Amino acid sequence: MTAHEALKTYFGYDDFRPLQQEIVQSVLDGRDTLALMPTGGGKSLCFQVPTMVMDGLCLVITPLIALMKDQVENLRRRDIRAAAIYTGMTYEQQKVALDNCQWGPYHFLYVSPERLESAEFRERLTRLPICLIAVDEAHCISQWGYDFRPSYLKIAEIREVIRRKGDEAIRREVPILALTATATPDVVDDIQERLSFREKNVLRKSFFRSNLSYVVRQTNKKADEIVHILSKVPGSAIVYVRNRQRAQELATYLQEKGLSADFYHAGLSSKERAAKQEAWKRYSSPISNSSQCERPIAQRASNSEASNIRIIVATNAFGMGIDKPNVRMVIHHDLPDTIEAYFQEAGRAGRDEQRAFAVLLYDPSQDKAKARKRVVDNYPPEEFLHTVYHKTCNYLGVGADSGQGATFFLDVYDLCQKMHLPILTTYSALHLLSQMGYFSFEEDQEIQPRVLIRMQRRELDNYNLTDAQMTLLESLMREYTGIFTDLQYVHGIDDYTHQLLVSLAEKRIISYVSRTVANVLRLTVNRQGEIRVPEHFYSQRKDHYVDKLKAMIEYADNQQYCRSQLLLSYFGENDAATCGTCDVCREQKKNSK
Repeated sequence: MTAHEALKTYFGYDDFRPLQQEIVQSVLDGRDTLALMPTGGGKSLCFQVPTMVMDGLCLVITPLIALMKDQVENLRRRDIRAAAIYTGMTYEQQKVALDNCQWGPYHFLYVSPERLESAEFRERLTRLPICLIAVDEAHCISQWGYDFRPSYLKIAEIREVIRRKGDEAIRREVPILALTATATPDVVDDIQERLSFREKNVLRKSFFRSNLSYVVRQTNKKADEIVHILSKVPGSAIVYVRNRQRAQELATYLQEKGLSADFYHAGLSSKERAAKQEAWKRYSSPISNSSQCERPIAQRASNSEASNIRIIVATNAFGMGIDKPNVRMVIHHDLPDTIEAYFQEAGRAGRDEQRAFAVLLYDPSQDKAKARKRVVDNYPPEEFLHTVYHKTCNYLGVGADSGQGATFFLDVYDLCQKMHLPILTTYSALHLLSQMGYFSFEEDQEIQPRVLIRMQRRELDNYNLTDAQMTLLESLMREYTGIFTDLQYVHGIDDYTHQLLVSLAEKRIISYVSRTVANVLRLTVNRQGEIRVPEHFYSQRKDHYVDKLKAMIEYADNQQYCRSQLLLSYFGENDAATCGTCDVCREQKKNSK
């Protein structure tokens, strides 16, 4: 089967988008490849198509659990066998997924980068018929990237593990396809070096978006400006904010102004997030200057929009992997930390190639003051790292020279309250300690429900249990052998089963921890008596963060150069033409008349 045949047979497309075919062919030629494509450029097909042509399994490494689930479900709907392993799955579920990938005709296995640190998982990899390693969000491997994740550094080792192939002694190199929508020239070099590319091979598509107009609006009344903008431009919109509280408050304010809006952040349950996301995805509106723009706001928020949300007010937890091409507007209420983050989020507008807008609201005095505070919050004094490390270990009950491999659900607010630590700087210290390798710390991970049966089978006759309660208990006993001694992750819990479990917990027959979102901390080494901040680690990362924040402020302050040109030059495209549609270009046109 050729690549074009696979594209048509499995995915229903007659032709590749620009650059997709070159990337697919590079992979089929066995070359390590770094693909730079703008948000919405069709990166997934670049590893999905060649995998369907090749003989074997594609290992897809991505930090986004929601993206894993969406892509696996989409592949299954196309009768393509795919599996995913992520936090919250039971040991048995993980084993079944790996067995299927080893023995069944599976084509894709999605995992998080943290999974690569497991010795047991690495051993299983030697038995899997892997033909390609796809690394999504590849900028995360670079210490100069805007979202550096230390676990990505393990990827290069994985290829060597796969190459050895255990007793089979197959000395076949498995190619790596790294994909990202945001990478500066230094990050491009860093990605290839850290993934141990056998040769430099970068395929890039221009990040220029002719249909996307960039606008910066200076205002000290941002909420009112958002209402004004959304009253003028119809269609679906995303409004990005920096924290959960503001997301809820701003969504409520927009609702009070008669707009169809809801909020979204990582602290919501998966069920809540999915419902909000689907309601927003269902919304559809014409792209023309229709009468909708001219009617009063209160009239536009009609009953028909009650279940179809036009505007989602969200933290940066929203957007990755969401396939909604007809977003007409992305508004940033707050100044992002980096050009990379801004460019990726703004790029979620207008994927259907129709006119769309990316608007940054900017209050120079307030936003610059907040930016200075962010530097202090994100990079507290080095001695504070020592304090947070030892107080966290004390809080978790981890003694000296012990704890390696232990996993905890960390309530950071409770930690800070009991250990008298400031919230924001403690979060920053935990992330820095994670980057230094003392533990892994992941925020807002969804934890599957867990159950422990507190009674022996013979004791249950003493309780007045319904048939449904008894049937559920017997099912749990059969399926989870360790359920009498430890909390076991339990899958397949619907609303009815949840209510049964709650009723059993109220009778103290079981201990039940329902599905929740939690911070997960896993000790990668035993507790150290003294932590060592690597030479230049702290100062280099802080200086780099400050430089990126300055670049973001310079973009917002700019009133002289085309915004599209500025953004493209940041990513190494120095010969781009002016866009003619950004606020700067439009102002220059008006003044030249």
